[in-house]
Amino acid sequence: MATQKPQRSAEVEDVILRKIFLISLVDSMEDDSRIVYLEMTAAEILSEGKPLLLSSDLMERILIDRLSVQFPSSERPFGYLVGCYRRAHEEGKKITIMKNKIFRSELESVVRQAKKLAVSYCRIHLGNPDMFPNTEISLANKKTTSPLLPLILSEVSSSVDGFGGSSTGGELSCPPGFLEEFFRDADYDSLEPILKGLYEDLRGVVLKVSALGNFQQPLRALLMFVSFPSGAKALVNHPWWVPKGAYVNGRVIEMTSILGPFFHVSALPDNTIFKSEPDVGQQCFSVASTRRPADLLSSFTTIKTVMNNLYDGLGEVLLTLLKKTDTRESVLEYLAEVIKKNSSRSQMQVDPLSCASSGMFVNLSTVMLRLCEPFLDANLTKRDKIDPKYVFHGTRLDLWSLTAFHASSEEITEWINKDNPFEKKSDDENRLLQSQEATSSGSSAGGPLLFSNARPMSSCGGKPKYSFICECFFMTARVLNLGLLKAFSDFKHLVQELSRCEDTLSTLKAMQGQTPSPQLVLDIARFEKDIESYTQEKLCYEAQMLRDEALLQRGLTFYRLMVVWLVSLLGGFKMPLPSSCPMEFACMPEHFIEDAMELLIFSSRIPRALDGVLLDDFMNFIIMFMASPNFIRNPYLRAKMVEVLNCWMPSRSGSSVTTSLFEGHTLSLEYLVRNLLKLYVDIEFTGSHTQFYDKFNIRHNIAELLEYLWQVPSHRNAWRQIAREEEKGVYLNFLNFLINDSIFLLDESLNKILKLKELEAEMSNTTEWERRPAQEREERTRLFHSQENIIRVDMKLANEDVGMLEFSSEQITAPFLLPEMVERVASMLNYFLLQLVGPQRRALSLKDPEKYEFRPKQLLKQIVHIYIHLARGDKEKVFPAAISRDGRSYNEQLFTAAADVLRRIGEDGRVITEFVELGEKAKIAASEAMDAETALGEIPDEFLDPIQYTLMKDPVILPSSRITVDRPVIQRHLLSDNTDPFNRSHLTQDMLISNVELKARIEEFIRSQEINKHG
Repeated sequence: MATQKPQRSAEVEDVILRKIFLISLVDSMEDDSRIVYLEMTAAEILSEGKPLLLSSDLMERILIDRLSVQFPSSERPFGYLVGCYRRAHEEGKKITIMKNKIFRSELESVVRQAKKLAVSYCRIHLGNPDMFPNTEISLANKKTTSPLLPLILSEVSSSVDGFGGSSTGGELSCPPGFLEEFFRDADYDSLEPILKGLYEDLRGVVLKVSALGNFQQPLRALLMFVSFPSGAKALVNHPWWVPKGAYVNGRVIEMTSILGPFFHVSALPDNTIFKSEPDVGQQCFSVASTRRPADLLSSFTTIKTVMNNLYDGLGEVLLTLLKKTDTRESVLEYLAEVIKKNSSRSQMQVDPLSCASSGMFVNLSTVMLRLCEPFLDANLTKRDKIDPKYVFHGTRLDLWSLTAFHASSEEITEWINKDNPFEKKSDDENRLLQSQEATSSGSSAGGPLLFSNARPMSSCGGKPKYSFICECFFMTARVLNLGLLKAFSDFKHLVQELSRCEDTLSTLKAMQGQTPSPQLVLDIARFEKDIESYTQEKLCYEAQMLRDEALLQRGLTFYRLMVVWLVSLLGGFKMPLPSSCPMEFACMPEHFIEDAMELLIFSSRIPRALDGVLLDDFMNFIIMFMASPNFIRNPYLRAKMVEVLNCWMPSRSGSSVTTSLFEGHTLSLEYLVRNLLKLYVDIEFTGSHTQFYDKFNIRHNIAELLEYLWQVPSHRNAWRQIAREEEKGVYLNFLNFLINDSIFLLDESLNKILKLKELEAEMSNTTEWERRPAQEREERTRLFHSQENIIRVDMKLANEDVGMLEFSSEQITAPFLLPEMVERVASMLNYFLLQLVGPQRRALSLKDPEKYEFRPKQLLKQIVHIYIHLARGDKEKVFPAAISRDGRSYNEQLFTAAADVLRRIGEDGRVITEFVELGEKAKIAASEAMDAETALGEIPDEFLDPIQYTLMKDPVILPSSRITVDRPVIQRHLLSDNTDPFNRSHLTQDMLISNVELKARIEEFIRSQEINKHG
């Protein structure tokens, strides 16, 4: 028989338990309406011969009876049980001040039992809501969320939750220790249905909440759940962890998975269907032009702060799950599924119904970069843990199917099938690897080391298993491509569209001022509305991405690891490159480098974004590959590298860090000019249908860099050395394309100026102009502004090209004077001279030429300087004759006219004198050429070049068509086109066959004619 407690102890225990459970076994007409008289229970206890005192032995019995019967005015089960726990906690605090240690210990044990019982029945009730009557989930008042949720949200609430949002915590507060005991001391099976509902509830709370809404309480609740082993396991086992089904796409995962809505929280614009509230653009940036800078800065700071809170929380959630052995694989599967289902985000046009939002992917990009931080140390010491075979044999991502650096998809497939080391391992090797894996797993009972140095191993299925560093690296690269870099691209297009709208609005207002119409009023209102919307979106992008320096720097650090790792596949940063491109490098996805270059370009245009970033490795990479089509095939990708360098020029970056990259960098001093000249040539043929126009933009960037490098003595010396070494090679090709571009751009500009003046004349004739239909006037006005823009761009490019010819010809003249080039150069200069001082020069006069980058005086000086530079270097005296042989533009009077203009605009007298002397020499050469032509008389057709129809001096046979042409003529052709002009077959200079016999006959013919003349 159990020892009975002392009377006083039993009475105190009864009092405490009655206070905790609000139960009485005696009908004493209590004042507290919450207290329930358990009449039937009291009768049963009396029948058993026991006193009507509550005790630890009766505790569970009376609690079940209290919950099983519906009493008037009584609390609902969940609220009642939480109240029991709270009252037990309060009674426990009172007990601590008791002096009798034995008595205090007994009562503390009773209180602990009461708390444990309350928690246990909370779990039972939530897991089986129909077990007790009068539940929260009744037919009359069915709630959609767990009654536990408000308690959790109140526990994790903070005074800074939400920006303009309201708390979701409700009135019910959480007793201290309740949640810890609820989740910690239960088995998984009892918690799993409760957690399943809670995860669904949290997802619903945060669904369509923007950065200014209250997402922080649900996020902290999520973090609290996954901190418990059962909570983490329940999350990854939830059916909505990775939604399944035939119709699941990227957007479905974002909106229906448990984590998706958390990642959707953003300041970035989204499709109207999925738009979140509060509207960030409206609330922070409406009518931005009228707001004070301090107000805008405050909005930027707020958004940056709340987004970093989101990143911190989501990063901690994923890291917690990744550290647990039983949940890590599920996290990697989730990330892989998100990436695969959103692969079409890499396209120019993204379907918002099938792809997740930019907000989700920018958030995911940021979180992934944070996960990478442990292996992004300054020395990149863990880069050898990144296995390139993951691209070909990894099963999570289809990296091998993406456009590669150099290899085609067929070549990649053939190489993978031929060279699969994991399929060739012997049984002994596989058993050894499996044993190592088992040993590794068994030794990590205290939690896996995510960033350990373990090498990739083979799993039991024979497929390769990769370290977390390797998986995280490649997943981050894909997420950045689909997320952060795609968002940067969207932002760039948004800014362009905003600029276009502003230009159009300006044009419409100008037209409204001249010829008002109701339609113009509507158009102006529409464009003003669009501009307001675009401005809000632009500022949202700026707030979340451009203002987040830490985000940009993490991204740049990741891509530094990328370029260092890629170069390690070739043996490190050294030149020259290997003679052939290894397949491991050739098969790497092209976007790895494109994304790195895009981020560098974007960051370089943001003040101080490059501060602290180690740029030397990027510089090395760019110099190594920008002129290496055998390693990186895509010319546009190599051109993007030049765009990076263009942003780093000291005049643009304003940073001494970038200056040292150009002026004190070993590879730069040796290879930069050479590779820029080579790329200038390579970019002539990109393979794109827009290649003709693309090359001008790319060469514009190259020209700006070359102009800067010419001013650096060490680079200028390298340039002169290249001109000597490559006189007949890349440098001659460079000059040829430079001259081609100069002629085309200036010709186009001048012709468009004539058309522009015609339009200007039409519009200035007010009477005639007003008679035209409004639509025709609008079209002609648009054409006028379009022509203005084209002239401005073309003239700017032409000025750059002529400027480069001017400064380079001062010290490098030999290539200009080669037989295959000298006549081409002379014809170009003569043509420019004709345009600038010839009969039509007055037709080119503009009211505001500077507006169109048209500076005829400066242009004339530059042309004359080129003439003078080449004349000074003309040791063979071939230049005057080449000038005079130009039958299209040469006129001896042009030199006199140009000299007159030069005197009027204040050119140096010595330059004018040299120029006039050159004109005289050309005049003499023309006279001598005419005499020589007369002396030769009628020349046999077989001695005439079939292309130029001039007497051949060095005849050569074309190997394919077998036609004989003059060597300088075909060499000039081959500078632009490596084909036989008669049958389009491949042709290079080394394939030309000297026609020795014909050359001897021509020389004999010339001698005989001279003898006859003098004879």
